[in-house]
Amino acid sequence: MSEHGRFRGYAAAFWGMVLRDLTVLRRNLAPFVTRTVMNPLLFVFIFTYVLPRIGQSVQTGAAGVTYATILVPGLVAVGMVFQGISAVALPLSLELGATREIEDRVLAPLPVELVAIEKLVFGAAQGILAGAVVFPLVYVVPATEVTVRVASWPLLVSVILLASLTSGALGLALGTIVRPQQIGLMFALVVVPITFLGCVYYPWAMLHPIGWLKLLVLVNPLVYMSEGLRAALTPDLPHMPTLAFLGALTGATLLLGAIGVRAFVRRTIS
Repeated sequence: MSEHGRFRGYAAAFWGMVLRDLTVLRRNLAPFVTRTVMNPLLFVFIFTYVLPRIGQSVQTGAAGVTYATILVPGLVAVGMVFQGISAVALPLSLELGATREIEDRVLAPLPVELVAIEKLVFGAAQGILAGAVVFPLVYVVPATEVTVRVASWPLLVSVILLASLTSGALGLALGTIVRPQQIGLMFALVVVPITFLGCVYYPWAMLHPIGWLKLLVLVNPLVYMSEGLRAALTPDLPHMPTLAFLGALTGATLLLGAIGVRAFVRRTIS
Protein backbone atom coordinates (compact mmCIF):
# COMPACT_ATOMS: atom_id res chain seq x y z
CA MET A 1 0.00 0.00 0.00
CA SER A 2 1.25 3.47 -0.89
CA GLU A 3 1.94 6.10 1.77
CA HIS A 4 -1.08 8.07 0.59
CA GLY A 5 -3.34 5.02 0.82
CA ARG A 6 -2.02 4.18 4.28
CA PHE A 7 -2.65 7.74 5.45
CA ARG A 8 -6.23 7.65 4.13
CA GLY A 9 -6.79 4.34 5.89
CA TYR A 10 -5.46 5.71 9.18
CA ALA A 11 -7.59 8.85 8.83
CA ALA A 12 -10.73 6.80 8.17
CA ALA A 13 -10.10 4.54 11.16
CA PHE A 14 -9.29 7.52 13.39
CA TRP A 15 -12.48 9.30 12.36
CA GLY A 16 -14.46 6.09 12.90
CA MET A 17 -13.32 5.98 16.53
CA VAL A 18 -14.23 9.65 16.96
CA LEU A 19 -17.73 8.98 15.60
CA ARG A 20 -18.10 6.04 17.97
CA ASP A 21 -17.15 8.25 20.93
CA LEU A 22 -19.55 10.95 19.74
CA THR A 23 -22.37 8.41 19.70
CA VAL A 24 -21.57 7.36 23.26
CA LEU A 25 -21.42 11.01 24.35
CA ARG A 26 -24.77 11.79 22.75
CA ARG A 27 -26.38 8.88 24.59
CA ASN A 28 -24.89 10.09 27.87
CA LEU A 29 -25.41 13.81 27.40
CA ALA A 30 -27.29 14.32 30.69
CA PRO A 31 -24.51 12.78 32.85
CA PHE A 32 -21.96 14.82 30.88
CA VAL A 33 -23.73 18.10 31.62
CA THR A 34 -24.34 17.15 35.27
CA ARG A 35 -20.73 16.30 36.09
CA THR A 36 -19.51 19.36 34.17
CA VAL A 37 -21.63 22.04 35.81
CA MET A 38 -22.21 20.75 39.34
CA ASN A 39 -18.97 21.85 41.02
CA PRO A 40 -18.66 25.29 39.33
CA LEU A 41 -22.37 25.98 39.78
CA LEU A 42 -22.32 25.24 43.52
CA PHE A 43 -19.19 27.34 44.06
CA VAL A 44 -20.56 30.30 42.11
CA PHE A 45 -23.95 30.03 43.80
CA ILE A 46 -22.49 30.12 47.33
CA PHE A 47 -19.68 32.65 46.90
CA THR A 48 -21.17 35.06 44.37
CA TYR A 49 -24.91 34.77 45.02
CA VAL A 50 -25.64 33.61 48.58
CA LEU A 51 -22.83 35.47 50.42
CA PRO A 52 -23.48 38.87 48.77
CA ARG A 53 -27.23 38.49 49.40
CA ILE A 54 -26.69 37.90 53.14
CA GLY A 55 -24.27 40.77 53.45
CA GLN A 56 -21.03 38.79 53.23
CA SER A 57 -18.49 38.99 50.45
CA VAL A 58 -14.98 37.88 49.54
CA GLN A 59 -12.43 40.69 49.35
CA THR A 60 -10.63 40.75 46.00
CA GLY A 61 -7.86 43.22 46.81
CA ALA A 62 -8.60 45.11 43.59
CA ALA A 63 -10.70 48.27 43.51
CA GLY A 64 -13.92 47.96 41.53
CA VAL A 65 -13.44 44.25 40.82
CA THR A 66 -15.98 41.74 42.12
CA TYR A 67 -15.03 38.25 43.22
CA ALA A 68 -17.34 36.88 40.54
CA THR A 69 -15.15 38.49 37.88
CA ILE A 70 -12.06 36.76 39.29
CA LEU A 71 -13.86 33.42 39.37
CA VAL A 72 -15.11 33.31 35.78
CA PRO A 73 -11.83 32.34 34.01
CA GLY A 74 -10.73 29.93 36.74
CA LEU A 75 -14.01 28.03 36.92
CA VAL A 76 -14.14 27.69 33.13
CA ALA A 77 -10.63 26.21 33.34
CA VAL A 78 -11.73 23.85 36.13
CA GLY A 79 -14.66 22.68 34.02
CA MET A 80 -12.28 21.85 31.18
CA VAL A 81 -9.83 19.99 33.44
CA PHE A 82 -12.54 17.99 35.19
CA GLN A 83 -13.94 16.99 31.84
CA GLY A 84 -10.53 15.88 30.58
CA ILE A 85 -10.12 13.67 33.63
CA SER A 86 -13.71 12.39 33.63
CA ALA A 87 -13.85 11.73 29.89
CA VAL A 88 -10.39 10.21 29.46
CA ALA A 89 -8.76 9.15 32.71
CA LEU A 90 -11.68 7.41 34.42
CA PRO A 91 -12.91 5.33 31.44
CA LEU A 92 -9.36 4.55 30.34
CA SER A 93 -8.34 3.35 33.77
CA LEU A 94 -11.21 0.87 33.71
CA GLU A 95 -10.68 -0.16 30.07
CA LEU A 96 -7.03 -0.96 30.79
CA GLY A 97 -8.00 -2.88 33.93
CA ALA A 98 -9.21 -6.41 34.39
CA THR A 99 -11.96 -6.17 31.73
CA ARG A 100 -9.44 -5.19 29.00
CA GLU A 101 -12.19 -3.44 27.05
CA ILE A 102 -9.51 -1.42 25.31
CA GLU A 103 -8.55 -4.39 23.16
CA ASP A 104 -11.30 -3.77 20.59
CA ARG A 105 -9.84 -0.32 19.93
CA VAL A 106 -6.29 -1.63 19.72
CA LEU A 107 -7.45 -4.03 16.99
CA ALA A 108 -8.39 -1.07 14.78
CA PRO A 109 -6.19 -0.61 11.69
CA LEU A 110 -4.17 2.10 13.41
CA PRO A 111 -0.83 2.30 15.18
CA VAL A 112 -1.41 1.96 18.92
CA GLU A 113 -0.01 5.46 19.43
CA LEU A 114 -2.80 6.94 17.29
CA VAL A 115 -5.42 5.12 19.37
CA ALA A 116 -4.05 6.92 22.43
CA ILE A 117 -3.96 10.25 20.58
CA GLU A 118 -7.62 9.80 19.58
CA LYS A 119 -8.46 9.51 23.27
CA LEU A 120 -6.55 12.72 23.93
CA VAL A 121 -8.17 14.62 21.04
CA PHE A 122 -11.70 13.53 21.95
CA GLY A 123 -11.07 14.47 25.57
CA ALA A 124 -9.91 17.89 24.37
CA ALA A 125 -13.08 18.31 22.33
CA GLN A 126 -15.17 17.51 25.39
CA GLY A 127 -13.09 20.01 27.36
CA ILE A 128 -14.04 22.76 24.91
CA LEU A 129 -17.69 21.75 25.18
CA ALA A 130 -17.43 21.78 28.98
CA GLY A 131 -16.00 25.30 28.93
CA ALA A 132 -18.87 26.44 26.71
CA VAL A 133 -21.38 24.93 29.16
CA VAL A 134 -19.77 26.39 32.29
CA PHE A 135 -19.21 29.95 31.03
CA PRO A 136 -22.88 31.05 30.84
CA LEU A 137 -23.50 29.74 34.37
CA VAL A 138 -20.59 31.52 36.01
CA TYR A 139 -21.48 34.69 34.09
CA VAL A 140 -25.23 34.79 34.80
CA VAL A 141 -25.64 33.31 38.32
CA PRO A 142 -23.61 35.83 40.41
CA ALA A 143 -25.61 38.49 42.26
CA THR A 144 -22.73 40.94 41.82
CA GLU A 145 -21.54 42.45 38.55
CA VAL A 146 -19.31 40.34 36.32
CA THR A 147 -16.97 42.31 34.07
CA VAL A 148 -15.82 40.19 31.16
CA ARG A 149 -14.50 41.41 27.81
CA VAL A 150 -12.52 39.59 25.15
CA ALA A 151 -9.21 41.40 24.85
CA SER A 152 -8.14 39.40 21.80
CA TRP A 153 -10.10 36.72 19.96
CA PRO A 154 -6.97 35.01 18.58
CA LEU A 155 -5.59 34.85 22.13
CA LEU A 156 -8.85 33.43 23.49
CA VAL A 157 -9.03 30.77 20.78
CA SER A 158 -5.37 29.85 21.30
CA VAL A 159 -5.81 29.52 25.07
CA ILE A 160 -8.97 27.43 24.73
CA LEU A 161 -7.35 25.06 22.23
CA LEU A 162 -4.17 24.67 24.29
CA ALA A 163 -6.08 24.33 27.57
CA SER A 164 -8.35 21.65 26.11
CA LEU A 165 -5.39 19.71 24.70
CA THR A 166 -3.59 19.96 28.04
CA SER A 167 -6.73 18.66 29.79
CA GLY A 168 -6.94 15.72 27.40
CA ALA A 169 -3.23 14.98 27.81
CA LEU A 170 -3.56 15.11 31.60
CA GLY A 171 -6.49 12.71 31.42
CA LEU A 172 -4.52 10.35 29.17
CA ALA A 173 -1.50 10.39 31.48
CA LEU A 174 -3.56 9.79 34.63
CA GLY A 175 -5.73 7.14 32.97
CA THR A 176 -2.75 5.09 31.85
CA ILE A 177 -0.70 5.46 35.04
CA VAL A 178 -3.36 5.16 37.75
CA ARG A 179 -4.76 1.71 38.44
CA PRO A 180 -8.56 1.26 38.82
CA GLN A 181 -8.21 0.51 42.54
CA GLN A 182 -6.38 3.83 43.01
CA ILE A 183 -9.04 6.08 41.48
CA GLY A 184 -10.13 7.43 44.87
CA LEU A 185 -6.53 8.14 45.78
CA MET A 186 -6.05 9.98 42.48
CA PHE A 187 -8.82 12.44 43.34
CA ALA A 188 -7.42 12.97 46.83
CA LEU A 189 -3.77 13.41 45.81
CA VAL A 190 -4.08 14.91 42.32
CA VAL A 191 -7.47 16.39 41.42
CA VAL A 192 -8.21 18.25 44.67
CA PRO A 193 -4.71 19.78 45.03
CA ILE A 194 -4.48 20.96 41.42
CA THR A 195 -7.90 22.60 41.79
CA PHE A 196 -7.19 24.53 44.99
CA LEU A 197 -3.64 25.39 43.89
CA GLY A 198 -4.56 26.19 40.28
CA CYS A 199 -5.10 29.95 40.68
CA VAL A 200 -8.81 29.35 40.12
CA TYR A 201 -10.05 31.43 43.04
CA TYR A 202 -7.31 34.07 42.92
CA PRO A 203 -4.89 35.45 40.29
CA TRP A 204 -1.36 34.08 40.36
CA ALA A 205 0.03 37.59 40.99
CA MET A 206 -1.85 37.76 44.31
CA LEU A 207 0.40 34.99 45.67
CA HIS A 208 3.30 37.45 45.83
CA PRO A 209 3.26 37.58 49.67
CA ILE A 210 3.78 33.79 49.72
CA GLY A 211 6.82 33.53 47.47
CA TRP A 212 7.47 29.81 47.94
CA LEU A 213 3.87 28.94 47.04
CA LYS A 214 3.93 31.24 44.03
CA LEU A 215 6.85 29.22 42.68
CA LEU A 216 5.50 25.82 43.74
CA VAL A 217 2.19 26.16 41.88
CA LEU A 218 4.03 26.64 38.60
CA VAL A 219 4.17 22.84 38.23
CA ASN A 220 0.37 22.83 38.05
CA PRO A 221 -0.99 23.03 34.46
CA LEU A 222 -4.29 24.42 35.72
CA VAL A 223 -2.45 27.60 36.76
CA TYR A 224 -1.63 28.38 33.13
CA MET A 225 -5.17 27.58 31.95
CA SER A 226 -6.66 29.92 34.56
CA GLU A 227 -4.13 32.67 33.85
CA GLY A 228 -4.55 32.33 30.11
CA LEU A 229 -8.33 32.62 30.30
CA ARG A 230 -7.92 35.49 32.77
CA ALA A 231 -5.73 37.34 30.27
CA ALA A 232 -8.23 36.70 27.47
CA LEU A 233 -11.49 37.35 29.34
CA THR A 234 -10.57 39.71 32.19
CA PRO A 235 -7.47 41.54 30.89
CA ASP A 236 -7.80 44.31 33.49
CA LEU A 237 -6.95 41.84 36.25
CA PRO A 238 -3.30 40.96 36.95
CA HIS A 239 -2.20 37.90 34.99
CA MET A 240 0.87 36.10 33.69
CA PRO A 241 2.70 37.31 30.57
CA THR A 242 1.16 35.87 27.42
CA LEU A 243 4.28 34.02 26.28
CA ALA A 244 4.62 32.42 29.72
CA PHE A 245 1.22 30.71 29.82
CA LEU A 246 1.14 29.87 26.10
CA GLY A 247 4.61 28.30 26.30
CA ALA A 248 3.76 26.44 29.50
CA LEU A 249 0.51 25.03 28.07
CA THR A 250 2.31 23.90 24.91
CA GLY A 251 5.04 22.23 26.96
CA ALA A 252 2.52 20.61 29.33
CA THR A 253 0.54 19.19 26.40
CA LEU A 254 3.64 17.69 24.79
CA LEU A 255 5.04 16.32 28.06
CA LEU A 256 1.80 14.86 29.43
CA GLY A 257 0.84 13.58 25.98
CA ALA A 258 4.18 11.80 25.55
CA ILE A 259 3.88 10.24 29.03
CA GLY A 260 0.31 9.14 28.35
CA VAL A 261 1.00 7.69 24.89
CA ARG A 262 4.06 5.78 26.13
CA ALA A 263 2.18 4.36 29.11
CA PHE A 264 -0.79 3.48 26.89
CA VAL A 265 1.41 1.54 24.46
CA ARG A 266 3.18 -0.26 27.32
CA ARG A 267 -0.06 -1.32 29.01
CA THR A 268 -1.86 -2.41 25.84
CA ILE A 269 1.00 -4.38 24.32
CA SER A 270 2.10 -6.10 27.53
